[in-house]
Amino acid sequence: MVSHKSVALVMQLSALLSVLLGFCGSGRLSIACLELERIGLMKLKAAFNLPNGSALPLWLDDQGDCCRWEGVRCHNISMRVTKLLLNDTRDSRLGPWSLNSSLFLPFEELEVLDLGFNQLTGLKLQAVDVSFNHLAGDSLSAIWSMASLKALSIAGNQLGDSIFQGLCQLKGLEELDASYNEFVSSIPPCIQNMTSLYALDLHRNHFGGNIPSSLFANLKSLQYISLSGKAFEGSFSLAALTNNSRLEVFDLANNYHHLNITTEDPLHAPSAQLKILRLSDCALNEPRGVIPTFLRDQHELRLLDLSHNNMSGAFPSWLLENNTKLEASKLSNNAFSGSFSFNSSTASNVDIQLIDVSSNFIDGELPVSIGSSFPNSAFINMSRNVIRGGIPSSLGDMRLLTLLDLSDNDFIGELPESFLRKCQHLEVLKLSKNNLSGEILPRTANLTKLHALSLDSNKFSGVISPGLLNSPGLHFLDVSNNFLSGTVPSWIGDSESLENLILSYNSLEGPSPLSFCKLNLKLLCLAANGFGPTIPSCANVSMLLHLSLGSNHLTGPFPQFLSDASSIVTLDLINNEYSGKIPKWIGSFPNLQALLLKGNNFECLIPHELCQLKNMSIMDLSNNSLSGPIPSCLSTLDFGNLRVLGAFCTLSISNASASMIYKFNSKVSFFVENAVETAYTDDQLVEVKFISKSRLESYRGSILEYMSGLDLSCNNLSGSIPPEIGYMINLLILNLSNNHLLGPIPSTFFGLKQIESLDLSYNGLTGKIPSQLTELSFLSIFTVAHNNLSGQTPERKNQFATFDEKSYEGNIFLCGLPLESCNTSGQSPLTPTIPDQKEDFSFREAFAWSFAGSYVVAFLGTVAFLFISSHYRTIMFNFFYRQIICFY
Repeated sequence: MVSHKSVALVMQLSALLSVLLGFCGSGRLSIACLELERIGLMKLKAAFNLPNGSALPLWLDDQGDCCRWEGVRCHNISMRVTKLLLNDTRDSRLGPWSLNSSLFLPFEELEVLDLGFNQLTGLKLQAVDVSFNHLAGDSLSAIWSMASLKALSIAGNQLGDSIFQGLCQLKGLEELDASYNEFVSSIPPCIQNMTSLYALDLHRNHFGGNIPSSLFANLKSLQYISLSGKAFEGSFSLAALTNNSRLEVFDLANNYHHLNITTEDPLHAPSAQLKILRLSDCALNEPRGVIPTFLRDQHELRLLDLSHNNMSGAFPSWLLENNTKLEASKLSNNAFSGSFSFNSSTASNVDIQLIDVSSNFIDGELPVSIGSSFPNSAFINMSRNVIRGGIPSSLGDMRLLTLLDLSDNDFIGELPESFLRKCQHLEVLKLSKNNLSGEILPRTANLTKLHALSLDSNKFSGVISPGLLNSPGLHFLDVSNNFLSGTVPSWIGDSESLENLILSYNSLEGPSPLSFCKLNLKLLCLAANGFGPTIPSCANVSMLLHLSLGSNHLTGPFPQFLSDASSIVTLDLINNEYSGKIPKWIGSFPNLQALLLKGNNFECLIPHELCQLKNMSIMDLSNNSLSGPIPSCLSTLDFGNLRVLGAFCTLSISNASASMIYKFNSKVSFFVENAVETAYTDDQLVEVKFISKSRLESYRGSILEYMSGLDLSCNNLSGSIPPEIGYMINLLILNLSNNHLLGPIPSTFFGLKQIESLDLSYNGLTGKIPSQLTELSFLSIFTVAHNNLSGQTPERKNQFATFDEKSYEGNIFLCGLPLESCNTSGQSPLTPTIPDQKEDFSFREAFAWSFAGSYVVAFLGTVAFLFISSHYRTIMFNFFYRQIICFY
């Protein structure tokens, strides 16, 4: 028996099916078109009926479904208008007419438009946007004849100066965007004839010469002008803006200090209340470098960018007090001094999102109320100043704070608890190079969105705090150069997002935890601690780019797990206790640019597989026990010539972005590019220490891109120096000292055209010093001391005029300045002469018998000693075993 519930369900399904079938029969699943398009159609109907027509009588304002109207076709799903079939629609008795093409703007999916037989005399096109295409100049010829055009965007089409003749015909333009093109001449004078212009954007071109002041005198209606990112030269006075009282946006940023802008005209000053002013990198008011005084009368500013201008004087706190609507203030890379102080009652600003005063000379302490005065700030950068005192706890009131950089100052004390607890939107926190102390992150920290944390070069102590676990998205952590102790905690492996970990220069010790194997790191720096004796062999190095394990207590053979580090760029194992052979598989790393194995116990031959490292820039194998000849194939590496640019620098530590972009009310899109620039990178993370010019230097950042060197010193290398080494034309540093090298200095060394430091001292080199070496123009360090060289020193010219006797000492058969003068035959007075008399045969025979007897006695004594002492017997056997291994 069928239940009542079953009958009801069947009836509901039947009703639903009937509705769906009805929709399918009509071809639509909606009952009406979009309201925006219905209104647009009614405006179009009114245009067809001007002044008193009666066309399209079924288009009625009170009937909602415009997709059913005469001549209108819509998409079955989106219900957007796709076809307008309006041929022979207008009453012919109304006579010829023109249609404003902007009436079609609401119909974004319109595919077919039929306007035939309507007596049209033209389309009154008011706005054309063909930006960021691949249009050539001749393809725009149809636009030049559109006399009704009011707004035009031809940005991003790589157009050249040839279009100016056609563009200048559009005298009625009100808005023009020609940015991102290839214009190279000066700004065309005809622009001045477009007297109706109120928006002009010419940024990111290659205009040269001066900015004509008459441009602003004629364009009195200007509200928006952008000339940034060019190479304008000469000078420009803001007195030219005296009559532009409607100006809101003036953007002249990034002219690479080629343009000298003056603002201090006592008789004329800008009369407008600006909303955006960008004058960065523009040689502002040089040589005095004063901040523009007319800014004291500005009260409507939203964005102010005066960065990179070398301005000096007291920090202009009045800018914050006068402009309570300010959203971004960028005053970085100047020379402002004094304290960052303000009147908290007048400087309170709920709109400001960005404050950047980095790289100045600001001192004193931060105001205790800074957080409550700017509660909605998202990006604060005060790095590279001399600010002192504690970090104000009121920073915790900045609930939207995303990036805070106070690095390279003199802050002291512990991190405020309220700040670490309340700033839950914080993504980047950089407090490097201060004098902060205490825990790195206490357990109460609640920085749940933190991506990057830089606390290096402070005085933090204790163990690595589990407060880091409260930041599950952390992918960059730098706590190097502190006083951290203990072991690396096992929970470090739970930080699944961690990609960059820098713990160098602390007092951490013990074995690395097995939980390291859970991490998928790109950068790992554990140098200068007490880690040992090994790193877990399960470590995941497939994505590793930079590894620094130097100056620890690591032992054993070359780490086998590194054979999987196929993407490695820098590998630093210096000053450990690794031993055995350098593995051949290290030659399979195509991106390796820095190989640092100094100060270990590696032995045997230098593997020829190192010659496969075609991107090598810095190789340091010094202070080991390597033996055998120098592989001649090293010359094929062309140190520095084939490097992968960018591999050492610009490691991004934030994806923070800003949404504050000034929108201009216009028919085509105008915006201020990079109004708030917040992409945060750090190019100082990777460090390579290398002896250059007799000093241990630390190389970081972009300088690594241009550094190249080969150091094989303090080994047991033998044989002659391969002449092919002289073909390494890009090499800057070469050190082969303290080995057992023999033979002459190759004359091919004159091919080391870029060499700056050449050290061949403490070997057994013989012969003369090649005179061609004097042509090495960049050579500043040269030493061949303590060899067996003879003959005359190179002529004292070019760089060789700067080298003193220390460069040649220990070669008793060398002569010439700066050593003793040579004799008439060009030789040292100490040069030995070949004796004429015959050696006494009996003396030689007696010497041979005595030597043989002594050898037998010494051999038997050694055997007896080893038979008695098991300890030294083991040492001897191990020595011979290692020598045998070196040949396999």
